[in-house]
Amino acid sequence: MPAPIEDYAVIGDTQTAALVGRDGSIDWLCFPRFDSAACFAALLGDERHGRWRIAPAAGARRVRRAYRGDTMILETEFDTGRGAVRLIDFMPPRGRAPDVVRIVEGLHGRVRLDMDLRIRFDYGHLTPWVRRVDGDLRAVGGPDALVLRTPVAFTGRDRTTVAGFTVGPGDRVPFALTWHPSHLPAPRPIDPERALAETETYWRRWAARCTYQGEWREAVLRSLLTLKALTYAPTGGIVAAATTSLPEDLGGVRNWDYRYCWLRDATMTLTALLVAGYEDEARAWREWLLRAAAGDAPNLQVMYGPAGEHRLPEGVLGWLPGYEGSAPVRVGNAAVDQFQLDVYGELMDALHQARRLDLEPDLNAWSLQKALVDFLESNWREPDEGIWEVRGPRRRFTHSRVLAWVALDRSVKAVEVHGLDGPVGRWRRVRQQIHDDVCTHGYDAGRNTFTQSYGSRELDASLLLIPAVGFLPAGDERVRGTVEAVERELLVDGFVRRYPAGGQIWHAVDGLPGGEGAFLACTFWLADSLAMIGRRADARSLFERLLALRNDVGLLSEEYDPRARRLVGNYPQAFSHVPLVNTAMRLNGQGPPARGHAGTAGRATADRPLE
Repeated sequence: MPAPIEDYAVIGDTQTAALVGRDGSIDWLCFPRFDSAACFAALLGDERHGRWRIAPAAGARRVRRAYRGDTMILETEFDTGRGAVRLIDFMPPRGRAPDVVRIVEGLHGRVRLDMDLRIRFDYGHLTPWVRRVDGDLRAVGGPDALVLRTPVAFTGRDRTTVAGFTVGPGDRVPFALTWHPSHLPAPRPIDPERALAETETYWRRWAARCTYQGEWREAVLRSLLTLKALTYAPTGGIVAAATTSLPEDLGGVRNWDYRYCWLRDATMTLTALLVAGYEDEARAWREWLLRAAAGDAPNLQVMYGPAGEHRLPEGVLGWLPGYEGSAPVRVGNAAVDQFQLDVYGELMDALHQARRLDLEPDLNAWSLQKALVDFLESNWREPDEGIWEVRGPRRRFTHSRVLAWVALDRSVKAVEVHGLDGPVGRWRRVRQQIHDDVCTHGYDAGRNTFTQSYGSRELDASLLLIPAVGFLPAGDERVRGTVEAVERELLVDGFVRRYPAGGQIWHAVDGLPGGEGAFLACTFWLADSLAMIGRRADARSLFERLLALRNDVGLLSEEYDPRARRLVGNYPQAFSHVPLVNTAMRLNGQGPPARGHAGTAGRATADRPLE
């Protein structure tokens, strides 16, 4: 049985990542990048699948852990009663090959430790050929190979490499596990202590670039460090999470692969990076967006691979029982083939924010944007699968239409504010058509709230974004009514669900059985909305409750299960950490204004947004 999700910390080298449990076990690790099949999979299987554990042989009476300052170096202290040791885990910034380094440091007394390394490739399906070469452990399976280097004597037992060793005060025992293509020689050994020093310097220098100095700075910086760890540095892409198939519903079927880059994350991620002082990362993310989206506008996908791959076919790994029996375990994501109108608006808004926040222009961006708008002019009325990627019938989702409006609005602003060329008169007319359509068909006047889709009575947390994107000003009574309706109908244990609770309702919306937890990004959106309508004390209180859900090393998953009182969903989740950064900045007055309200002029009326 795997540990609770919140028991894991993440380490990474900005090309892949590993999850390290409180018990000293690495249960999830993909080599050489996030979505590779050269993978430890104990998190999704059982003890027969790949893992790497180093821990006191007799157990520990107390465990403490923390990141070393503003770095991604994890330090776990085990107190056995007779002595204490520190386990230092990190992945050096990528050189020729990816490495995982573990150093055991004796603190006091003498402690006996065990190491067991069970290497399984292809998501736990393939047991490699393991042998000893020049004192090193070499494991080969198909295209992948691993080499373990350590001064500790080891042996094989039950298709597992095991070792026992003792450390005293001041002792430092290193282990380095390195991946390489199996057809090439093993890379030269690294110096673990030098790699530790270089890794610490790398992360401290990166953290020092953070310009945010307001309240909750520790939480903001830890979230930014997590986003950096989720970055695929060669391309600038940022994956949604390091894992696949961690369930939204414990024991259920809502298990998805999140090791890809979503266009939907584009605007809030770029804004968070720019406002926090990380212009290089924002530029790299924008360039990734432009490369990934290049091509015919009708074929714009909702997600792409870390390098911009288009083909992400979904399959099932039937040999894995799944996290706590949550099956099936999926790799790939069939949502890649869905039609989701809102991603057009998100991409247009991201490029608009880049201009607004003075990121130097990209000469190719505007031609792509005009092609996207041309497509939207003819297709914004079409039903789609929406922001939540439902696997049920397509609908005319209100949020999708709002983001289509965003796409036209940002196009108009590109001409009016930034002096770019385009048929601005026609775009203004289409923008107003979409706005009128949403206010007529997506709004329930009797309840004074916008609804999930045209003709429905259900609510949807995505409606909280209406003032944030500038569709209506926060002072509009329809905005206040929607925020209050979400509070009444979508809160569970003080946190926000994406849409109403109840198995039949969920099944009707997305075609799947079961339920899910409260969605953390949506709860951050509620905090933003409360602040925007003048309820700043309530917004701060809600934000503090969200911060309290972070685990002991400051990480969040996608959702929170209020019944089990546990984090659920893929982990660590960019779609939770980015809004944490943005909400903290807005509550401190250090972030950007609402996305649709900058660089514009005009007055809102009952049926017109700010322009």
